[in-house]
Amino acid sequence: MSIVSHSPVLAASGQSLVESIAARQCVVGVIGLGYVGLPLIDAFINSGFRCTGYDIDSSKVASLLAGESYIKHIVDEKISSWLGKEAFDATDQMERLGEPDVLLICVPTPLDDARDPDLKYVVGTCESIAKSLRPGQLVVLESTTYPTTTRDVMVPILEKSGLKAGVDFFVAYSPEREDPGNPDFSAAGIPKVVGAIDETSLEIAKVLYESAVAGVIPVSSCEVAEAAKVLENIYRAVNIALVNELKVLFDGMGIDVWEVINAAKTKPFGFQAFYPGPGLGGHCIPIDPFYLSWLARKQGGNARFIELAGEVNRAMPGYVVSQSVKFLNEFGKPVRGSKICLLGVAYKKDVDDPRESPSFELMELLLELGAEVFYSDPHVPCLPAMRHYDLPVMESQELTPEFLESCDAVLIATDHTAFDYEEIVKHSLLVIDTRNATANIADLREKIRKC
Repeated sequence: MSIVSHSPVLAASGQSLVESIAARQCVVGVIGLGYVGLPLIDAFINSGFRCTGYDIDSSKVASLLAGESYIKHIVDEKISSWLGKEAFDATDQMERLGEPDVLLICVPTPLDDARDPDLKYVVGTCESIAKSLRPGQLVVLESTTYPTTTRDVMVPILEKSGLKAGVDFFVAYSPEREDPGNPDFSAAGIPKVVGAIDETSLEIAKVLYESAVAGVIPVSSCEVAEAAKVLENIYRAVNIALVNELKVLFDGMGIDVWEVINAAKTKPFGFQAFYPGPGLGGHCIPIDPFYLSWLARKQGGNARFIELAGEVNRAMPGYVVSQSVKFLNEFGKPVRGSKICLLGVAYKKDVDDPRESPSFELMELLLELGAEVFYSDPHVPCLPAMRHYDLPVMESQELTPEFLESCDAVLIATDHTAFDYEEIVKHSLLVIDTRNATANIADLREKIRKC
């Protein structure tokens, strides 16, 4: 898609914002103070900017203004340091969206019950921005979405302000690339792809992100940037589906899929290791690929790899539960009435983020079969309410020898480092391992079943 040319007036207006960014005089507003928004604020504050955070959840705002974080890898001391040097403010008052010079939108983009894109948070945010949008502001969407969202959904709403995109204000798209729990990659250390609706918007967004992150990859349009983000997640979803399918196949053949992967990854070219699990979690991989398959259907086409990968990955919790029933039978235990403890309800290792975690479906399926279900997760002390699952109120259990010995099975759903797997195996009757967490335990193998 071609870039819209810009006028001399636009160039002058853009130059003013560029100079403000270079001098660290502009204020950066971040809308959505979650797992993407807070690390982004950290990157900009560390680069000398002042930031204002916006969120409709007043409890989050109150916590941040008190110097308290609700995200594990953003510690309280970091929030306090932002406040101490007067580089940060937080508010739930969306009428203040006219104050910053730059607005970065980091709101959720879930699927609805029909697995179609649900852009209500993006739409609602843009409607709030339009009410106070002023000339010279840059608005950047970071939320993952389908190609054309920025141009066809976001811009028309913002132009309800009476201002014209690419003339009075600037618009870009730069997809988030957060990897919570990975100490090797911070928001500032990950290169950013940037696309925009016109050349001046692209140049301003490029200068902005170059001021705070490791590198910027400018592309020719918002649509290319949107598509690049979806491709990143589709790549992971399809490859994880492949190894999940192979796990089921190899299980039936008595072959350890983990050993197969470890052997294959010794090849120094042409292979990248992906690992099976009990299902997909997090906001990105279980959700974002379906934005593109939805768009394909709208255009009369299809995205067979995406749909097939989704089918395989969504089947994994059911497979794990069916295998667990089989393993319990081997130990003379019917699933009905069995006491089963799931280890980990966060969607990935060493994080406190439960979004889309397969553990919730595992719990629901086991409860439907009549099991007595518990969980333990050092990062999630209380089981959060999830809109798609009807689960009882639970608190994380301490893994004492007495508790483990009282369980009929322990199911490893998330392989947190904090778990002492040797002690868990030692005191458990049966350990069902979906993450290969017990690979290095040499003795007591008769208690362990990989799944």
